[in-house]
Amino acid sequence: MDDPRLDKWLWSVRVFKTRPEATAACRAGKVLIGELEAKPGRDIHVGETITVRVGVVTRTLKVVGLPRTRVGAKLLADYVEDLTPLAEYERAKQASIEHMLARERGRPSKKDRRDMAEFFGFE
Repeated sequence: MDDPRLDKWLWSVRVFKTRPEATAACRAGKVLIGELEAKPGRDIHVGETITVRVGVVTRTLKVVGLPRTRVGAKLLADYVEDLTPLAEYERAKQASIEHMLARERGRPSKKDRRDMAEFFGFE
């Protein structure tokens, strides 16, 4: 079986929702194989380590298998091993909280104050 393209593999193991998103990420330099930037048409081989920047998270993935098509979420363990440190996921969680708390400048509205009080556990 011939090895798939990098962008197709990233799409089929559900790193990106669409193949054009995977291609754009490769072209933008957000995908590394080893320590080198990878083009979307590069062939993938079993055993390679791929580093992908998705949003604020830098995921590290090891190629375990080569799917022929997009696989279901339950079958991902057959094709990819996630080597991403837990600190990356914690950083993403923190960024989502900061994004939720960020708001426009100025005085908070009554609803904003109620939401903040509920979030922080005040009366």
